[in-house]
Amino acid sequence: MAYQAGGPRPQPRPVPDSLEAQAYLQDYAALLDAVTFPSVVVDHRWDVVLANDAFETLFRAVGPHPTAMPGDNFLRFVLFHPDAGTVLAEHESSWCLPMLAHFAAAVERHGHDHGLQSILRDIAQDPIMDAAYRHGLPHWIRTVGRHAVEHDGAVRPLLHPDPRWGSTCRIVGETPKTLHDMGYTRLTLVLREARRPAPAKRRTSRPGRGRRTAGHLSVVPAAEA
Repeated sequence: MAYQAGGPRPQPRPVPDSLEAQAYLQDYAALLDAVTFPSVVVDHRWDVVLANDAFETLFRAVGPHPTAMPGDNFLRFVLFHPDAGTVLAEHESSWCLPMLAHFAAAVERHGHDHGLQSILRDIAQDPIMDAAYRHGLPHWIRTVGRHAVEHDGAVRPLLHPDPRWGSTCRIVGETPKTLHDMGYTRLTLVLREARRPAPAKRRTSRPGRGRRTAGHLSVVPAAEA
């Protein structure tokens, strides 16, 4: 069922003052309930306002975390939860860096927001994440282009706990005007059915491939790390 996620968080979640806006969100929650794919509504801090059962199912295996649960703040989950990479495959390049780019844009627009400043402080206290934000992000954008930052339409790797779903999803942004006027954004992860695996081919393994050296972010040039 779509919900207004609870649990401890650094800042209390704002609730619309208007009764009409609250009623709209209640009806919108019913709409999310009818969606098969994981769907979430977030505010400018990426605090989760609404999410459906499919979203909760996607992240059901992640362990507890005091401030970075996916149903509380999705940005914090991507950046700080140690289990994020178990669901969001190619976590660094496909999820972390695009989210950092959106975070940087949010800081430019809402620089004095206490919630965003709290995330900024946590980034600064994490050596790897600080390197990603200050060095890796500009380098990555120069390399791949700004189109890679956009969520809407992006096809990104995903590891769903249900084996019937494949290894990628397409992110679809579908924010109606009323939600937009409230400062909210809706994203849906359109899942793809898994394909039958092709016959396995023997391949020579390459030791260490895909691993990240401790204390170094792969997108940061070695001279800047």
